[in-house]
Amino acid sequence: MKLGATGQKWLKIVHLFFVCIWVGPGVTLVAMQFAMSPGPDGTGGMLHGIDTSMKFVDDWLIIPGAFGCLITGLLYSLLTNWGFFRHGWITLKWIITVGGILFGTFFLGPWLNALAPASLELGLDALHNPAYLHNKAMNSLWAPVQVGTLVFAVAISVLKPWRAKPRKI
Repeated sequence: MKLGATGQKWLKIVHLFFVCIWVGPGVTLVAMQFAMSPGPDGTGGMLHGIDTSMKFVDDWLIIPGAFGCLITGLLYSLLTNWGFFRHGWITLKWIITVGGILFGTFFLGPWLNALAPASLELGLDALHNPAYLHNKAMNSLWAPVQVGTLVFAVAISVLKPWRAKPRKI
């Protein structure tokens, strides 16, 4: 069963919705890491608030957006003529999507999830804790890379830079 033109348009709307929910909050997390700093409240409450807010954005926006992109991408590949590997740019988008989800699940997520409990327990002393600083540094380094690859995936979706692979007869 293949989707008709109207079905494909609706699928594209849903897919773009999930793209926005994955990429937009990703940019937000990167901005929060570099623009927000704990105040001199002495308790670390602001630091914990920042860390908890970042975890909220990840759990309730980025993760659903990523899985929404994965599911709608699967539907695109299965229910339209786009397929999984017909065009090089589609193959690259699959690599970016699956790689991004895996990297987020096994690296970015755990690094981010470790921040809020540490800042709750240690307060501002978390800013001197090696484990906290490592997790924060890894997120500060790799989250922009992740967001950059997602923005690149959006760009190749629009530009469609590589032609279809020749079909073997």
